Amino acid sequence: MWEREGDGSDVRVVPDGCIDVLWTQGARTQVVGANSTAFVVPVAAGTRVVGARMRPGAAPALIGVDAEAMRDARVDVEDVWGDDGARLDQALETSTDPVTAMLRTLAWRGRAAPAPDPLVGAAIARLRAPDVRVRALPAELAVSERQLRRRFLATVGYGPKRLARVLRLDRALTAARRGEGLAAAALDAGYADQSHFTNECRALAGVAPSALLR
Repeated sequence: MWEREGDGSDVRVVPDGCIDVLWTQGARTQVVGANSTAFVVPVAAGTRVVGARMRPGAAPALIGVDAEAMRDARVDVEDVWGDDGARLDQALETSTDPVTAMLRTLAWRGRAAPAPDPLVGAAIARLRAPDVRVRALPAELAVSERQLRRRFLATVGYGPKRLARVLRLDRALTAARRGEGLAAAALDAGYADQSHFTNECRALAGVAPSALLR
């Protein structure tokens, strides 16, 4: 769960492979698919935003969506859950504690939800390592490359290669936010050098690492 209050500035949303259930005060509650590149959202000053962020591969089992169809998309929760979605939307808009209201709904749904795809979970655990070789994943998991990609598309929204890029960028940015120099953060995250990190950050986040960190 996460929340923020707008200060009137735009928010740059960097890809993280996650799917969110998102409530914005005064607007509709939406399911936001995994984004393949960054997008910028204006948040008016004083507007409260609450979200439940599902780890990569987890949302389809809990929410009941096709991750590939949701990629780079935003869909009203009522269109996903019908009357249950309408009730959640109303509860969030009227509650003094929307974080708890959303968590309660998700916990209720979780009791009947199937487990996420274990094969995809095992692959994602490997992709979090800086020295991962994406091409080796199918053999390590005893599946074909085609089957692994198909299951990734259904549960994550994009294939293992793009998720590996997204997770690597997140590792580097996390290290840089902790105070590590950009060159060291790049190498530790698995980039060939700082230039590689910079180019990937521009491709996925739309700006250079230094601008994003500011």
